[in-house]
Amino acid sequence: MCQKIINVVAIASGVVSLAVVGVGGYVYVNQEAIIESVKEKALGSLTGGLGGAALGGLGGGALPIGGAPAPSNPLPTAPIPFN
Repeated sequence: MCQKIINVVAIASGVVSLAVVGVGGYVYVNQEAIIESVKEKALGSLTGGLGGAALGGLGGGALPIGGAPAPSNPLPTAPIPFN
């Protein structure tokens, strides 16, 4: 009975060891592609965040067609006369 438990543990240990070696080999062979992928994702998230802020993302909405936000309190069209 004890021998069966030891054999199961040995087989499980071998499977885990092979998995670690396999993943390590995959990462070693594809390390440049993995690094480039991470760089692209990092730069994409940075430029995506800055692009939204530069185009009115901080204001909470999209800009109108003219490019400038509409004034919230427009000025009167005619001056007020003083009496």
